[in-house]
Amino acid sequence: MRILTTPMCEPILKWAGIDEYQVNKNPDEEEADVAIVLSETNTRMKSIKIKLNTFSQIQESVHMLQNAFGIENSSNFSERDSNGENSKNNYLNNFNLKNSPREVDSKWLDNDYRTKARKLNGKIKVTVYSNFLKDIVKDMGYSIVNDKPDFIIYPDYLESALEKKLTGDKLIKVPSHGNVSLNPVKRAHFRYNLLEKKLCMKP
Repeated sequence: MRILTTPMCEPILKWAGIDEYQVNKNPDEEEADVAIVLSETNTRMKSIKIKLNTFSQIQESVHMLQNAFGIENSSNFSERDSNGENSKNNYLNNFNLKNSPREVDSKWLDNDYRTKARKLNGKIKVTVYSNFLKDIVKDMGYSIVNDKPDFIIYPDYLESALEKKLTGDKLIKVPSHGNVSLNPVKRAHFRYNLLEKKLCMKP
């Protein structure tokens, strides 16, 4: 089977234990049996679409590929605590994946921290422009609203359009896929940290 993927998705194939594949930023330029691409990418060929915006989506994408290609799961992703969540230690170990050591030490990989932070973050109202940012904002527990937000979050590719209409420190720009690390875990780590620093309650 010939597998094709994009540079943004390639680390997930490695972590899932897939060794043979081709990489092309524009999958439809080549012929393959299946393409593994980001969820927003359309291809003419059969494709497996994955999301890599949040830490949990990264986990799920690795699982999805392992299941799709019959690869034994060696990272203990399926272990859960009594609440159905990954325990703190298991969650941290989820990023000690095959072929890649854990490369970040994010507070958001600690379920105790996540639980406390999400409760506090629910008090902060935000308007979000873009689906990939909504995934992260929801995971962090912020309240998404259409009117009277405390902050407005948008991807860098909308900067010129939005800043003509909106001004002030309520605007928070977040780098889109082309302007961050190709490593999904590092990418998520950067965006979570950026949002956490910027999204604080106004005095």
